[in-house]
Amino acid sequence: MKLRYNIFVLVAVVFATIACTNDPDIIDFRSDVDTIEVDASGGVKRVRISSSDEWVASVRPQADGTANPWITVSPANGRGSVTCDFVIDSAFTTNPRSAIVNITNLATNKSHRITVNQKGYEYKLEIDKKNISLKKFAEYGKRYFDITVKTNFPFTVEVPPSAYWISQEPATKLGKEYQLDLNRGVRPREVKVRFNWKINSSPNERLADIKFVPTSDITVSHSDLLSVSQEAAEPITPESRQGDSLALLNIANKMQSWTVWDTSATMDTWRGVTLWEERMEGCKPEWVGRVKRLELFLFNSFEGLPYEVRYLTAADEIYIFSNENSRYKSLNLGEDILELTNLKRLTVAAFGLSELPANFKFPNLEYLDLGSNNFQRVPDVINPTNLPKLRALVLNAQQRRTVSYLDNSKYPMEELGGFVEEEKFPERLLKWGLDTLVLSVNYLHGELPSFENDPEVPKWSEEEVIAADTLPMALVGTPKVMPTTRVFRINHNRLYGEAPQWLLMHPALDWWEPFGLVFPQEGRWSDGTNAGFTNQPANLVDYYKNWYPNKKLANSIEEEVPEDSGEIITK
Repeated sequence: MKLRYNIFVLVAVVFATIACTNDPDIIDFRSDVDTIEVDASGGVKRVRISSSDEWVASVRPQADGTANPWITVSPANGRGSVTCDFVIDSAFTTNPRSAIVNITNLATNKSHRITVNQKGYEYKLEIDKKNISLKKFAEYGKRYFDITVKTNFPFTVEVPPSAYWISQEPATKLGKEYQLDLNRGVRPREVKVRFNWKINSSPNERLADIKFVPTSDITVSHSDLLSVSQEAAEPITPESRQGDSLALLNIANKMQSWTVWDTSATMDTWRGVTLWEERMEGCKPEWVGRVKRLELFLFNSFEGLPYEVRYLTAADEIYIFSNENSRYKSLNLGEDILELTNLKRLTVAAFGLSELPANFKFPNLEYLDLGSNNFQRVPDVINPTNLPKLRALVLNAQQRRTVSYLDNSKYPMEELGGFVEEEKFPERLLKWGLDTLVLSVNYLHGELPSFENDPEVPKWSEEEVIAADTLPMALVGTPKVMPTTRVFRINHNRLYGEAPQWLLMHPALDWWEPFGLVFPQEGRWSDGTNAGFTNQPANLVDYYKNWYPNKKLANSIEEEVPEDSGEIITK
């Protein structure tokens, strides 16, 4: 009986022990991971913590005693089985880093260690678009594209020299999103880069590979390459009627001209276009049917003349006038028009020009009108060497802004145009011997040169005076300035002082309409000097008749001249 009792007690103890061991309220103190590996960008890792007692998580300080703020555990304490988020910040440097998170059982003071290893950033650069395809043409202001760059190092853009048709727009002109700000160490940041591109006028496709190069000596693990392609232009057949017509259409399109031509109609019906015919003087057989004269007005161009103008090689006259808001533009004529060596007459007026190409040369040009542009100085390239056959030069109305009193102007000089930067009257133009010289409505200032002691200017001789019935003997010894000039206009500038003797006694003074187009000046120069000639005669009849008693004075009736003569003559 006693033996049975002992066996029963033993079995009961065993069952009791088993029951205690499997108590659902008792949980082993542990986590499901001992090590966490994370890349430089950081992130959230989920960790399962098990404990029967209350516990708390803490990040062990660094070796120097400072905190490790780049790891956050949430929740940071609890009881039982809890899933915690280990929030790991992105790295600051290229070096890897480690930290230890201790999970401590508050009842037993026992700790479980979890090691967090984070990689450092590699230096790399990525772009959102690696291949860009461009059209051959787009309107001005739309010829650009943006690339979004993600990087963690300062860089420069390397455009190959052969890709002259692509350029980077300076970030300082575009705002914050185009300026790289690495304010978080080597954490990658996004920045935009804008590229401008030029029209492709050639029949060949353009290709370019653009690199992004670090500005400092670092090892870059990866840097994307930007490949840009641009479609070819439709080929233009030079020295042909078809080539001329296609060139005209491209010119009008690129200049955003108001002129619209019906491409279904023949070119000889296009407005402003004159074609060569056999009967025309100077026509060569190979020019018949090609463009002789182009007239283009009312347009909105922000650049020089389009590339296609170079194909109009048979033209002897180009007339381009009235660019929208030309007073606010600063354009260069461009070099392509210099290919037109047969040009005799060229007008590019109210275009917005402020400079000419350095090799501005036309061997056959007789008439040049650059009126109503924005030149600060008379371009040096306008000279007899570059324009050996020039007879008429029109450079009037170059003023961007009209200011009468330059000593009280609210505008800086560099915004005025009108040849305001000429230190004195450009006397080289007076020595040229042109038939027509128009310089009206500008800011030319100072005194007209007298040429009394200039060895380059001859004097009227007694023989010349005697040979001409109307010339007075008083003219002998006077500088012989512009003896063949029929039109001379310098009115409404800022000239002052005495009018020189060569002007007051000039044989063609009555033809020049001096009291309307020569003597009248206006306002004051910047030093306060009042404009106007101090010895201006009261009237032409009383004054001039004393010198030229045998001459019938010219009147104000315009003399008719042949349309193609290129002369501007006023009686």
